[in-house]
Amino acid sequence: MTSKSLLITGSIFMALAVGFGAFGAHIVQDMLSPDRFEVYQTGVEYHFYHAIGLLILGLLARGGDRPTTWIGRSGICFVIGILIFSGSLYFLTLTDTSWLGMVTPLGGIAFILGWIFLAIGVMKGVT
Repeated sequence: MTSKSLLITGSIFMALAVGFGAFGAHIVQDMLSPDRFEVYQTGVEYHFYHAIGLLILGLLARGGDRPTTWIGRSGICFVIGILIFSGSLYFLTLTDTSWLGMVTPLGGIAFILGWIFLAIGVMKGVT
């Protein structure tokens, strides 16, 4: 992923996080039990954190012509994590499809790998 693609993707994911947060606060909250709404909110929270992470990666990558392999891998992991972790929590709460809870940890693993890859990239001198 290039600096530009990281910044664009991060910006789009931030806009979506705001939309999912507003949708949750104004529509979903009344449709769900408090426990289910808390699960939805967890999806929104992690969505926000990792969209910000994508923006940080994009800014870090601006120093060179193209980001290191590790920064690119980190960005891919954050995107996968948002789609699988947050996406499965959104879908699970809105459709009451509990089996999706089994795939949610895969998104969490992608998030963890993304942060590890960022650390490796920084240690290798990305900044």
